[in-house]
Amino acid sequence: MKVGLAQINPTVGDFAANSAAILAAYSSLVKSGAEVVLTPELALPGYPPLDLLFKSRFVPQNLAALDALHAQIGEVPLLVGCVDVNTGPGRPFRNTAAILERGKPIRKISKSLLPTYDVFDEARYFQPAEKNEPVEIAGIRCGVTICEDIWSREYLPRPLYDCDPLASLAAQGAKVILNLSASPFEVGKPRRRFEMLAARARTHRVAIAYCNTVGGNDQLIFDGNSFAISETGECLAQLAPFRTESALAEFKIQNSKFKIPSFQCAEEELFDALVLGTRDYFAKCGFKSAVLGLSGGIDSAVTAVIGAAALGAENVLGVTMPTRYSSEGSVGDSLQLAAALGIRCLTIPIEKSFTALKEQMAPFFEGKPEDVTEENMQPRLRGMTLMALSNKFGHLLLTTGNKSELAVGYCTLYGDMCGGLALISDVPKMMIYQLARWLNRDREIIPAATIEKPPSAELRPDQRDQDTLPPYEILDPILELLIEEHLSPDEIIARGFDAQTVRWVVKRVAQNEYKRAQAVPGLKVTSKAFGVGRKMPVAQRFTE
Repeated sequence: MKVGLAQINPTVGDFAANSAAILAAYSSLVKSGAEVVLTPELALPGYPPLDLLFKSRFVPQNLAALDALHAQIGEVPLLVGCVDVNTGPGRPFRNTAAILERGKPIRKISKSLLPTYDVFDEARYFQPAEKNEPVEIAGIRCGVTICEDIWSREYLPRPLYDCDPLASLAAQGAKVILNLSASPFEVGKPRRRFEMLAARARTHRVAIAYCNTVGGNDQLIFDGNSFAISETGECLAQLAPFRTESALAEFKIQNSKFKIPSFQCAEEELFDALVLGTRDYFAKCGFKSAVLGLSGGIDSAVTAVIGAAALGAENVLGVTMPTRYSSEGSVGDSLQLAAALGIRCLTIPIEKSFTALKEQMAPFFEGKPEDVTEENMQPRLRGMTLMALSNKFGHLLLTTGNKSELAVGYCTLYGDMCGGLALISDVPKMMIYQLARWLNRDREIIPAATIEKPPSAELRPDQRDQDTLPPYEILDPILELLIEEHLSPDEIIARGFDAQTVRWVVKRVAQNEYKRAQAVPGLKVTSKAFGVGRKMPVAQRFTE
């Protein structure tokens, strides 16, 4: 059986463009000899459509696009992800795989397992399938599954379901499992996903064709990494990560050595994900250029490299905004970075504005010592400067804060938190350093001084991040245990961390929920990102 994998990049709600991409991939794969063509989950409407589903014309337009696509399909079957209407009791819609063939009625198979955890909320919209039986496609008894349907309990956050669609289909005689997927990216997930699929293939003695979507939709990034796997768990075909691609996979028993799958290192995987997420956010939202503040620090440097790679250097504007507290290196390193990337860089000092604002407020602050108030004036003036450039020239402002800072509130509302997209808001500080060194592996793009100097907000004389925060090599592991693994303070302390430090971190994370509630969208690359998939009340009194 020759299966064509159409790893496409849909845009939510763009039925015409999505249909065109599906049809182009279908035509190419059929010419290559495909006997069936597989697309990703909800490829026709785009994933995730969220509450657009409740718009009165969204699902009807999706079904009209399905009918129009059906009219253009030949004898080779096409499996396309779409939304169907639930005519019975329950939720209004079904997450569906439609089988299109010329001259034959459309066959529809609904998703059985509807994830409602982390970033998923499918039970809000969809009614699960009551049953799933094998179907004959190209003369082969096949099981059609949609994303979660193929996952094993061992790889889910906890036992969530009382049925196993893949095991059931295999027991009913399915020889090949065709899976339409929209599995969001996180660092290390592509390898884990393949290992899980290979184990499932071996356990149930079925071949698996897995077609994952690719591209960025809002805060989610989809990495592609589609596979075809033999019944012995060997890789027959592997599609590229983070790139639109189509490929043909042939299922048959071979005595020759199978292809060994390859995976990117963590840094390359992270960089490609952030570039793709940024590029698609801009393209799908209609923005063409970006502006960002360059401080000479590691976070703005990495953000600038990602922005230039995603949008082209000619479409990125850097701005350095020194005050009396800025070191010579903050401006010099910013200009050196801009030159290495080929981006424009403006120098707009804010010292006069800062002085004027302090003088304006002096009568009202009389008798009060300078404190964080004056410190925060500076990033807010920088935010206003950047937003002025954004408004005047139509640039989208890139926010440069990292996950570690956002977690403990080491950031300024309406200051350095201003922006339209937070590229690295789900990347911990130590991972930022790791990524920066990887970016410099062949040549110096980010100035060495930027990587080597102690991190500082430069809002007062001789300021260092570690005047306020624990060292990042201690802070980041605590945050991971607290946010991603949901451990209590006592459980974290039992891992060997200082009790006072742990309790300080836990308190700061809870206190700064109000800031994160106002933060701009960020790109999700870890198992638990702020904003998407993490829903905490702002007004609450729970303490640990």
